[in-house]
Amino acid sequence: MIAKLIEEEILKEVSEAQKEGLLPSDIKLRFQVEPPKVKEHGDYATNLALSLAGQAGKNPRELAQWFAEKFATRGDLFEKVEVAGPGFINFFIAKAYWQQVPRVIEARGKDYGRVEVGGGRKVQVEFVSANPTGPLHIGHGRGAAVGDTLSRLLSFAGFQVEKEYYVNDVGRQMKILGRSVYLRARELAGEKIDFPEDHYRGEYIREIARDLLEKEPSFLDLPEEEAIEKAKDFALQVILSGIKKDLEDFGVTYDHWFSEKSLYEGNYVEKALSFLKEKGLLYEKDGAVWFRAKDFGDEKDRVVIRATGEPTYFASDIAYHYHKFFVRNYDLVVDIWGADHHGYVPRLKAVIQAFGLPKEKLEVLLIQMVNLLEGGKLKSMSTRAGEFVTLRELLEEVGKDATRFIFLTRRADSPLDFDVELAKKQSRENPVYYVQYAHARLASLFRKAKEAGFEDPSAQGADLALLDTPEDFNLLKLLDYFPDTIEACVTKLEPHLLTFYLLDLATALHDYYTKHRFLSEDQPRTRARLVLAKAVKQVLATGLELLGVSAPERM
Repeated sequence: MIAKLIEEEILKEVSEAQKEGLLPSDIKLRFQVEPPKVKEHGDYATNLALSLAGQAGKNPRELAQWFAEKFATRGDLFEKVEVAGPGFINFFIAKAYWQQVPRVIEARGKDYGRVEVGGGRKVQVEFVSANPTGPLHIGHGRGAAVGDTLSRLLSFAGFQVEKEYYVNDVGRQMKILGRSVYLRARELAGEKIDFPEDHYRGEYIREIARDLLEKEPSFLDLPEEEAIEKAKDFALQVILSGIKKDLEDFGVTYDHWFSEKSLYEGNYVEKALSFLKEKGLLYEKDGAVWFRAKDFGDEKDRVVIRATGEPTYFASDIAYHYHKFFVRNYDLVVDIWGADHHGYVPRLKAVIQAFGLPKEKLEVLLIQMVNLLEGGKLKSMSTRAGEFVTLRELLEEVGKDATRFIFLTRRADSPLDFDVELAKKQSRENPVYYVQYAHARLASLFRKAKEAGFEDPSAQGADLALLDTPEDFNLLKLLDYFPDTIEACVTKLEPHLLTFYLLDLATALHDYYTKHRFLSEDQPRTRARLVLAKAVKQVLATGLELLGVSAPERM
């Protein structure tokens, strides 16, 4: 939060410098406010003078000195302001500023950390959207953790968020699914079947076939194509129902389950392609219809209607995004895909530009694969072979909290090794246990404080100037940084930054316990420290809730 206040001070003093004729009125403001790499250089630093000097025709150090003298008048914010090197301005924040942070947190409660980045803009986050051809595997689970946490963060930052699962219920994969179930049903009925290699081979296919035979034993008497269609429809409902249950147990619910089939039933494929055709962006070649993707930065043009007259998967995607932007009018769309779809990003960005929209209206996050480590060995993840590790199995083994948290301990676009044994450990090696234990430890502290006669400590009755040790300031600075963390998660679309932050906060708290006692004979200091502890507990609880992880009172 102090970074925001520094930015506000900078804007105020830049305006003052323009009035005094020190800076031209048409100056382009480009500067950073961030913690310096070396602690001795203060709490925050800015390159403001360096970025303005060239435009203003001034010496950067002299300009920095002018600004530093102006900032130094804010004694409530700054203990001192120094000029360093070629013209950096270093800010040493006033102790009184840090010491009032728990007061701010107490006043705002659960709303502490909310930032107004979204301004009520309508954003759609589409994630997981796995083909309904089998249960969700752990890679889908990682996408679910990223998508759901990002949605919670966007909502907390002032966006109107809608979460969506796109159901790929047409196309070749669905035909293979129907045929896989149909052939297993014939096998169960006593026929010897030479099962094709490219079909779905998991045990779940046999179970679906068995269920279908129990419910409709005569379905095998139907003509083959009709029987395959029935098997496909039945399998789709069973698998989709399982996917919904797995996601709900993972703490993930959606506002919309959007059927690809509905795009055809509502003529949206035709409408979207007509829209592009009217702009002269489709052409015919070799009997097929092509989209001029190269005009918008893609490496080549793309087929939307095959020579057979059948729309491509890309045509569905064009229609789907046409529906998102022109039927449902989202201000921003975030698509979360598996990293194997990375080559698809430029062509979809090309479509957005072809629609006449800024390409920034679509953001695509790529989720890298998860390597499950069990006994030091990697498990196979092949869907058709049926040997993949399901999200359900992982949830049953390590639980929702550990699974969600660990999925968010790396950047989404970095591969993740998920150590099952570590996720079950009750030690500081296990990151989720470490953070949850910090919260439970504080809950226990407040039970003990109550027994000692300290009822619900309030910042109003505490002397927060007694929070004066290096460990106090370490916690206070981290607490102040919470709203900045939320803003960074949202503007960069990087929810893992929140996990990193909570680990830092938990570490600072556990370190505090090794050096200080919250409860002591010194009543004024005890009151101040309990107010600090209450603020830490609130921020841990808010952060864990945004991750979709519980904040236990006892462990």
